[in-house]
Amino acid sequence: MTPERFERLNDVLNKRQPDLTVVLENVFDPHNISAVMRTCDAVGIQDIYILNNKIPPHRKWSEKSSSSAARWLTIHQFTDAGECFAALRKNYKKIYTTHLSSDAVSLHELNLTEPVALVFGNEHSGVSEEIIAMADGNFIIPQVGIIKSLNISVACAVSLYEAFRQKNNAGQYDIAKLQDEKLSALRNTWGLIEDIV
Repeated sequence: MTPERFERLNDVLNKRQPDLTVVLENVFDPHNISAVMRTCDAVGIQDIYILNNKIPPHRKWSEKSSSSAARWLTIHQFTDAGECFAALRKNYKKIYTTHLSSDAVSLHELNLTEPVALVFGNEHSGVSEEIIAMADGNFIIPQVGIIKSLNISVACAVSLYEAFRQKNNAGQYDIAKLQDEKLSALRNTWGLIEDIV
């Protein structure tokens, strides 16, 4: 590995945010999943969770929309909601769903500097009642138009860039957060990937 490549990989790894993640519940379209992956990589998310307990597990992601972002992420796939949430609870203090309800708070009211998981539901019915009941609360993205919903990949991008803004203002991108063992493992894995975009 060249010194330049090592420096590039190290710089990206040192900005990874292991205390922020996305959960995709039964999202049908692999293009949407891949677009979310690209945004996750852009804001420094390493681990993402994909729950498919109503649809078959995905076998591959769309290369076109992800720009191969899946190669740089750690993807956890689950077919059981309880198991997925048990894994989330080990690493994240709060789990919030995107759900238009009377108790939903604005995205901008969430404290996204603490360990948090954001859940996005499928394209047709959103987050399921089962998942809403397991989460710590609901949030909405403020909107003033007639249509009160966004494409899942857009909603995720808006939410993650609010998290980026909060975390960046708090100086969280200036501190390397990955533990040594995980940092070394990812550096070794990434070093084997031939191209860096």
